[in-house]
Amino acid sequence: MTERFDCHYCKESLFGKKYLLREENPYCVKCYENLYSNSCEECKKPIGCDGKDLSYKDRHWHEACFHCFQCKRSLVDKPFAAKDEHLICTECYSNEYSSKCHECKKTIMPGTRKMEYKGNSWHETCFICARCQQPIGTKSFIPKENQNFCVPCYEKQFAMHCIQCKKGLVEQNTYLLRNASGTAIASIVRNVLYPWWVVAF
Repeated sequence: MTERFDCHYCKESLFGKKYLLREENPYCVKCYENLYSNSCEECKKPIGCDGKDLSYKDRHWHEACFHCFQCKRSLVDKPFAAKDEHLICTECYSNEYSSKCHECKKTIMPGTRKMEYKGNSWHETCFICARCQQPIGTKSFIPKENQNFCVPCYEKQFAMHCIQCKKGLVEQNTYLLRNASGTAIASIVRNVLYPWWVVAF
């Protein structure tokens, strides 16, 4: 007598039929999909064994349902952002939510680093010293008259210097610059120039 080969759930014979294994137990396609398939976030229908199951943060979509919430363009193999539980293509997200760079006025794309200071945002490469034109990055800087200076340039341009040792006569008070998530990314050095001293010899 031939050994039976049945669906673990409905007990129908699987001879000559497509089946799937789960924990070493065979299931017919219908039972497997009813029991174990994920439901699509968009259309709420099961994602069949023959279709692609696209997932993000424990949520699942059919390939055809995986699209931008606003413009409805497909997000398959494309970068996207999430806002209020909705998936949004980077273009729509940028137009709607992204900051604009204070220097170049262009959108700061999601996922790129940005610098923030006094309510303004910059691309990392646009946040530069007004004198040497080098990116300040996470180094200390000094704001003066709506411009930002790295500490060496500020001392060269504005600080008085000791006639003996040639160093800048600057008292430094350091404050941390934080990004949007609160992480310290740079420090601002508030400088107090010492008044000119008259020294009697």
